[in-house]
Amino acid sequence: MFELLPGTGLGLPRGAGVVRFGASERAAQWAVATLADVREGWVCGAGWAFGARYEGVELHAYGDTADRLGRTGRDRGGFAGVELRRCPAVPVGPAAVPVVLRGIDVFGYPAAEVLDALGPDPHPAVRWHAERSPGGYLTAVRLLADR
Repeated sequence: MFELLPGTGLGLPRGAGVVRFGASERAAQWAVATLADVREGWVCGAGWAFGARYEGVELHAYGDTADRLGRTGRDRGGFAGVELRRCPAVPVGPAAVPVVLRGIDVFGYPAAEVLDALGPDPHPAVRWHAERSPGGYLTAVRLLADR
């Protein structure tokens, strides 16, 4: 299972460890590469980005970000955020691999149940993807390093 760990990072399935916020690109890619093929990516304002697909979940990680508003001291070195997105984009049931926040599989239950259990804003660093599938399941979640 993937575990969203606000303030810490992303727990990876199969005992592959935790990608901690602030980790280097190499360390983050190395950890994810133990599960899946890593592909270079691009995120606006980030020094590096990569993606991977594991059991029907796409992972998009990025780091070395600059504050878009130019505020002093708001740049973030190392791993800064990750988005987990379901494949296919229109899920009709639970994901093959759990994506867990505070003990609840956010892709394993209909969105209404997840939001009822966790609330619409479960943590300032967690963002739900606004789009929901016709079957009522969340399609994406983003975890950001605390600012």
